[in-house]
Amino acid sequence: MTQRLHLVFGGELIDPTKNAFKDVDAIDVVGMYPNYQAAYDAWKNAAQRTVDNAHMRYFIAHIHRLRDEEAEASSTEELGS
Repeated sequence: MTQRLHLVFGGELIDPTKNAFKDVDAIDVVGMYPNYQAAYDAWKNAAQRTVDNAHMRYFIAHIHRLRDEEAEASSTEELGS
């Protein structure tokens, strides 16, 4: 079964109409989740905690889309084989 990993992260933006972080070192990494629903629940929780700050934004990154599942993995990706 293929995992569909999702990363939830956020932080304060320079401008709320753009996606550039004010301080990259202060990015809040909420966590990595095995499916979209779990990631969405974590995103919603984080977003609701910071609803009073218009510059705070949280995002869901679809990590599973970053690699081609059909392509042969490099040695650093498949250390266990």
